[in-house]
Order: sequence, then C-alpha cells, then structure tokens
Amino acid sequence: MKFSIERAVLVKAVSQAQSVVERRNTIPILANVLIEATPEGVSFRATDLDTEVVDQAPAQVERPGATTVSAVMLNEIARKLPDGALVQISSDDAAGRLSVQAGRSSFSLATLPREDFPVMASSEYSVNFKAKADVLRRLFDKAKFAISTEETRYYLNGVYMHVAQADGQPMLRCVATDGHRLARIDAPLPVGADEMPGVIVPRKTVAELRKLLDDDDTDIAVSVSETKVRFATPTLTLTSKVIDGTFPDYSRVIPLNNARKLEVDASDFARAVDRVATVSSERSRAVKLSLDQDRLVLSVNAPDAGAAEEELIVAYGDDPLEIGFNAKYLQEIASQVDRDNAVFMFNGSGDAALIREGSDQTAVYVVMPMRV
Repeated sequence: MKFSIERAVLVKAVSQAQSVVERRNTIPILANVLIEATPEGVSFRATDLDTEVVDQAPAQVERPGATTVSAVMLNEIARKLPDGALVQISSDDAAGRLSVQAGRSSFSLATLPREDFPVMASSEYSVNFKAKADVLRRLFDKAKFAISTEETRYYLNGVYMHVAQADGQPMLRCVATDGHRLARIDAPLPVGADEMPGVIVPRKTVAELRKLLDDDDTDIAVSVSETKVRFATPTLTLTSKVIDGTFPDYSRVIPLNNARKLEVDASDFARAVDRVATVSSERSRAVKLSLDQDRLVLSVNAPDAGAAEEELIVAYGDDPLEIGFNAKYLQEIASQVDRDNAVFMFNGSGDAALIREGSDQTAVYVVMPMRV
C-alpha cells in the first residue's frame, strides 16, 4: 500500500476514527485504525465492537492495499506535522511496518494484519430516511444533557429516538432522562421514517454523531433496525449497536396540569443561578426559588460555606411559591433555551416543574424539585 494525502485531510479522518477507539482494552487490534487504499481513495475505519466509524478521504493512491496501525499514534503524528504538508504513507506487510513521511520527518510504526481487524456485520435496516444535519443536531444536542450515567439503569444511558404524535401530527422525537430531569425534543417526521422502530442511541454514539452534524445543509442518511442505527454523510459513516432495553413510559412524568406560570429571560436566569450557586455545598447544590408578584428571589443557604441571594424581575402573577432545585440542572436546561424567554410551569413545591422555550412546544424539559 502506498498513497499521498494532505495533512489536513489526514488529521480530520484519523481524529474521527481514533475518538471511537477505546484507550483501555484487552484486544490490541481494537486500538488500531484500519487503513484501506483503493484507486478511488483511502478509508479509515475504527471500532470498539459496539460503534464503528468509517471516514472516506481523497488521496493519490499509487499502490492499493490495507493494514492497521495505532489510531492514537497516527493521530498524534498527523497533528504535529506542519500545516500544508503532503504526507506519504506506505506499508511493508512482510516487515509489519507502516512508513509515514512528510518533508524531513519520517516515522516507522508497527502494524497488525488487516485480517485480524473486526468489521461490524452488515445489517438489514428496516427503515431508511434522510434528515438535515441541523435537524438532527437540535434533536440530540438538546436531549443529551439528560442522559443518565448510572450504569445499573443501562436503558437510560442514551437518547430514545422514535416516532411520536404531537397535536395529531407524527413527529421524530428524541427523549433522554436520568430520573431527575427529562428532555423531550420534536422535529417534523422525515419522509420514509413512519415505520421506524424506537431505538435507544448510546451516549458514546450521540457524542460521535455530533461530529457529522457541523454542516447545516448536509443530508444525513439515517438507517434503523431493531439492533443497529447508522448515520452517514457522503464521506463519513457511523454505525452503532443500540441499547438492548425498553425505555420507560416518559409521558407519565411530564406534568400536564401545572398552572403557575413564570416567564424569565433565560440567559439572565442562568447567570443568576450560577452566581448564587457559588456558595452552595457541592453535594446538593440546591437553589431555592421564591416567587411572588413579578418577582423571583434565588437564594442559597449553606451553613458551612455561606449564603447568597439575587432578585430578578420576572413575569409571574400566581400565588406565592417556594421551591428548590439542583443548580446544575437549572443551568443545563436554561442553556438549552434558544429563545429569549424560558417559561416555567409549576404546581406545588413538591411537584416536578415543566420548562419550555417561549411559545415553542417542540422542546419540553422536566426537572424534579429538591428539599431546601
């Protein structure tokens, strides 16, 4: 195998691949990236057995072939080469080495046979559709903060992507929850997605998917089966197993009858929460919201650290209310709000609060209260 590739192209392709690689694994080949050179170009493939990424890159191929080399090592070398460099890569299968040359720099890296590299089995996808990158980015970005990190409740360790009804219209919906907060985000259902089975996309896959979604106008080809999901652009394909579990009936925890309405500037609210939470204890980070006529007082009282209070002018015309929340949860939700106003709907001090982005019904957040 022998080919030449621009340094910037190599960096992009290898960094995408190496991010999938598990740094700590007991199977040496899984630390490697599979490089395959054909007359059409070069592909870089990496996997952790649950997720696989393949990046197609343009290159001048002199001699087709394939080998595997340490993904992290190749990524480090590519990053440290000078901008604009033309990188020449060649493999010597007999010696088990890969040569990387750019200008006066040359490296010789150990390889492992391509035959040992596990390629994720192809799957029959029951549903295939296309969605714009900005639509998918909004769905996953706004939901992912609520993914659970508790491994015992593994079925919450991802984003539940499925077809749902909203106001009589079918929607593509993403939901995530950890039992303390919940995010439910809707988008118009793409053509061809009607029969999509609901799948739980794992946390790691959600993080890797973000790298495919930078260009708003890109069409992302989405393929879904009961066991796998695949997201693809013309040059990049991300395939992942889905979490084998049943996502809970999240509709039961979304309050429908909360009548007390608070409207507040989302960025002002987030900054105020951040300021008063400075003195809260790390363990609880509880912030109390005291609501009265068009007035919100945020306060923290941590006996071992101190106290803080800040007042905001808000739109609130219901009965006075005192309720406490985890400061981190409030900040994360407020940071998702794209519009000027965040709308909070409360019931009582012991009940979950519902948060919307202004009049937008396609993004709904729920957060459970804390004792303060």
